[in-house]
Amino acid sequence: MTPTANRLDAFWMPFTSNRDFKKKPRIITGAQGHYYTADDGTKLYDTFSGLWTSGLGHSHPKIVEAVQKQVAELDFCMTFQMGNDKAFALAERVTRMAPEGFNHCFFTNSGSESVDTALKFALGYHRARGEGSRTRLIGRERGYHGVNFGGMSVGGIVPNRKAFSANLIPGVDHIRHTMNLDKSAFSRGQPATGAHLADDLERLVALHDGSNIAAVIVEPVAGSTGVLPPPVGYLERLREICDQHGILLIFDEVITAFGRLGKPFAAQRFDVMPDIISTAKGLTNGVIPMGAVLVRDHVYEAFMQGPEQMIEIFHGYTYSGHPVAAAAGLAAMDVYEDENIFEGTQALEQTFEDLLHSFADHPHVIDVRNIGLMGAIEMAPRDGAPGARGMEAHKKCFWDEHLVIRNGMDILQFSPFLNANADEMRTSFEAIRRVLDSID
Repeated sequence: MTPTANRLDAFWMPFTSNRDFKKKPRIITGAQGHYYTADDGTKLYDTFSGLWTSGLGHSHPKIVEAVQKQVAELDFCMTFQMGNDKAFALAERVTRMAPEGFNHCFFTNSGSESVDTALKFALGYHRARGEGSRTRLIGRERGYHGVNFGGMSVGGIVPNRKAFSANLIPGVDHIRHTMNLDKSAFSRGQPATGAHLADDLERLVALHDGSNIAAVIVEPVAGSTGVLPPPVGYLERLREICDQHGILLIFDEVITAFGRLGKPFAAQRFDVMPDIISTAKGLTNGVIPMGAVLVRDHVYEAFMQGPEQMIEIFHGYTYSGHPVAAAAGLAAMDVYEDENIFEGTQALEQTFEDLLHSFADHPHVIDVRNIGLMGAIEMAPRDGAPGARGMEAHKKCFWDEHLVIRNGMDILQFSPFLNANADEMRTSFEAIRRVLDSID
């Protein structure tokens, strides 16, 4: 059903140019497999698998069936001093899939909540160990950690922060980002140079003293800012510096967890173990909102002190461990394992990489970068109109080529389905080339 003008106006859309959108809305009414259905019946190929969320395909029958069954059996049960069977089962499945030593899982409802939860766990951990002076949090420039005040404060995307700069949480600093077009443009996978950028953390250790720093949070691969793979050796160096100074390392894996890099977690892909991992998106394949925070055993055990009848940390959400969301998550875990999704993702990487880098010679393109099934084509902005070229590409893909792509300003971002069809991927990039050829 196409919304009326009044209904269009009623919905204040997130991260959207609302006035522009509502002049010619792009309305989706259905989704199946790798395709959306628009309100006029047009089928559109989804090059972004939802919003980094639906890697198994839309409306996967196993997940649909699990949700339908669960909502009829147990629609809701609070998890404050009670519990439901699906939440416990999902926590066991996720921790079993996680890197060794991550045996405890706390459920949230989104990536933003997962990040704020991870930050609170880091602060609480040091306080529980008698190091309450460790209150400073370190994020990274160009980092994206959701839009709650904690995540926005450690995040480093300027438009997300500027309207709220006076109200961001105190005690936060940022290390440099890893983007370097002069030395690393058109890298395939991890850039060869840039590990030294992790040493910027030493600057903040010297400035604040390491004994005052609680945690460093980074995305293993920065996603929303335009897909920035970590330079070779960069994450390892961050881990080394954190260990030297007793600082917790948090990986924000809201995007990278559950197969996006060919492994269940990016920590496994890069063989670098953080202390805390935040997740969401692929946890339920985007079917029901849900997030999770995984902690290594030493973090969990630090809280498990004092009288057993007392709450260990006064934190949680009404919908933490929601049974319907947990049922969706359990079904997603089954699909990841039963359909060998991670192995299939690895097999698609080279095809995806080659398709992306075929744009390296396009006159509008100033960089192409990729890792796993994450990729970006960065276009030069038009003089005086940053973002206009990217938005035009987005719209033309939708209306002229029946493709859904994501643009962040002039950066086209791609997140193929983990079980994508290689021929469909090739066809979609042929269409994208036609679009880029058609715009000035």
